[in-house]
Amino acid sequence: MTEQKVCSSTKERITNDAGSVEFACPQCSETNIIRSSRARTLAIKYKCEKCGFTGPN
Repeated sequence: MTEQKVCSSTKERITNDAGSVEFACPQCSETNIIRSSRARTLAIKYKCEKCGFTGPN
């Protein structure tokens, strides 16, 4: 069974979320940040679990 990907901000599953993205942390590049389309639209903050970087803005 595959692991479900969840949004780093809202913890909601991103299965079938066409507007979701996954990218490396802009500061440490060691952790992947996953953002749902909802979190991106509402600009909900995320935090890197490794280095503590927060975004957006």
